[in-house]
Amino acid sequence: MQGVSNVVLEEARGEVTRDWRRGRPRRVVRASPPCPLESVDLSMSAPYHGEMTQRLHIAAGTLLFAAGLLGCDDAGKKPVQARVPALAPAAEAANAKQAPVELAPLPILNPPRRHYVRLLPAVPSGKDYLIQKVQEKFSAGERNFKAGHLEAARKDFDDAVDWLLESGYDPNSDPKLSELFHRVVDTVYAYELQAFRAGDGFNEAPAVPAAIDEVAEMTFPVDPGLKARAEEAAKNISHDLPLTVNDQVLSFVNFFQTPRGRAIVETGLRRAGRYREMISRVLREEGLPQDLIYLAQAESAFQPLALSRAGARGIWQFVAYRGQQYGLRHTWWIDERQDPEKATHAAAQHLRDLYSLYGDWYLAMAAYNCGPGNVQKGIERTGYADFWELYKRNVLPRETKNYVPIIIALTLIAKDAAHYNIQAEPEAPVPTDVVKPGRAIDLRLVAETIDVDVETLRSLNPSLLRLATPDDPSFELHLPPGTAQKFSAEIAAIPPDKWVSWRRHRVESGETLTSIAKKYRVTAAAVADANNLERSAALDAGEKLIIPATQPQSETKRRLVSYRVRRGDTFLGIADRFNVSADDLRKWNRLRANRVSRGMVLRIYALGGAPETSPARARSRSKKKTSQPAAGGTTGGAVAANHN
Repeated sequence: MQGVSNVVLEEARGEVTRDWRRGRPRRVVRASPPCPLESVDLSMSAPYHGEMTQRLHIAAGTLLFAAGLLGCDDAGKKPVQARVPALAPAAEAANAKQAPVELAPLPILNPPRRHYVRLLPAVPSGKDYLIQKVQEKFSAGERNFKAGHLEAARKDFDDAVDWLLESGYDPNSDPKLSELFHRVVDTVYAYELQAFRAGDGFNEAPAVPAAIDEVAEMTFPVDPGLKARAEEAAKNISHDLPLTVNDQVLSFVNFFQTPRGRAIVETGLRRAGRYREMISRVLREEGLPQDLIYLAQAESAFQPLALSRAGARGIWQFVAYRGQQYGLRHTWWIDERQDPEKATHAAAQHLRDLYSLYGDWYLAMAAYNCGPGNVQKGIERTGYADFWELYKRNVLPRETKNYVPIIIALTLIAKDAAHYNIQAEPEAPVPTDVVKPGRAIDLRLVAETIDVDVETLRSLNPSLLRLATPDDPSFELHLPPGTAQKFSAEIAAIPPDKWVSWRRHRVESGETLTSIAKKYRVTAAAVADANNLERSAALDAGEKLIIPATQPQSETKRRLVSYRVRRGDTFLGIADRFNVSADDLRKWNRLRANRVSRGMVLRIYALGGAPETSPARARSRSKKKTSQPAAGGTTGGAVAANHN
């Protein structure tokens, strides 16, 4: 670069120029605030200047340039100040005359927090909403049940179950849904047994577990010191059936002396007093050993309402088809398998036929348990027509292998209970009056007519499945002794076509026609007209009124029941328990075979037949999954399954 000939520094509006007339640069500085450097113009100096002059000029220009930069930095650091002109004296005087403005005191504390109201409710998740609705329906059902409003409770419980089944969620996929589902189903089922079946004239009576189910599949140790005592006791008792004392029998003798086994034996011995005379008479008439009574004790502990897991009923535990084979009717109204005397006749005939087939009472009892076909197959496979040989070769079902030893053990204990430290006072036989109503009649009306409680009538008529008799002229109704004449006299005041719906009411102190009518959901005028009373008539305590109640429409409709399959249940046993056909049960649950597995939940229309409509809600995903049978469905349990 040649020497600098011209320098122009423009700094805060200042300029540096050159005086060409004198041959040297001339600086013109215009006063202005320093500003950033805009330009530097360097030009060649005059030719007559020497090299030293050029260097001086360059040094001077450099110093000026540095000074400009420092000036810009200082200007950037100086604060900006606003110059306010002084107020005029007149304006100051005017301002001085104005009163000072007082501001409101500021709050010391923070202002209260405002709570904003949400205009729309929060939307819960699908599962949370489902759980909320199910719990609401379930709680409403429990409240109605405890208040005695059975119809309302039933509807609430059905709605709770339907919410779960129709939601599209699989209850087993979520722990909360699974727990809620099983709690609802189990509670509703318990209420069904406790109230709906017992308190509704058109619902089936509750059953009790069969005694044999508790022990038929168990094994127990043998007490070594028990054998000698049992053999000695067997020699000193009379019996008309063979009594074999071996380890298999002694294991159950040992069990029946434990607290649990003792309770089973004592219950049977107490209840045997009610039926011993009748059973002994029937066995005599059929020409059979008297000791066969202990078969009934083993089966049911003499409970007419005993129901096995596989659907066998009554003190002799007949399954449906075997009972029909021996003349025991099973309709929607009655089940004669639960009639003690009729079932005893059928059992005696069946045992007699089995004995004539095998010529051995142990084989006959085994065939009574598992069916003659299974015993015959065992005999053909082994070549032995002896129960103990079939036992050793393991060709009989496990429960059948235990069945005969159980009967022998109970016979030994029952015939010499004191020897085994068991005490039980037999109940007395219950005499009855027998009437033939000729047509259907509500047991509650009968109870109100003869002034007894409904449970007494039910215990005297265990074959009745409902709180009403069948519309059958040949049906015999058992009443407490001495009440038949009173029943005939008082029932004549009610038209026979009203025996199922009309009721009797005994007036209590303080009751009026209006309060009584409200209780039965009829009008006071209807009650007054049915009893030929003035509508304003006063009522006397103890007076009996006819209540022209109407049959609730819901009692004639089919009712959905959700039933969870338990251990030992069979498909046909469940169908028989609820008095529905196997075809209907398969159709309602979309099953392809007569197989169920433990934990499945079945939809059952308890009054029989197909549902009136086929609602789409029955096709939810959860129901489809629930209804699919597992590969290892249960095939039987205890005694009843073996009858099949």
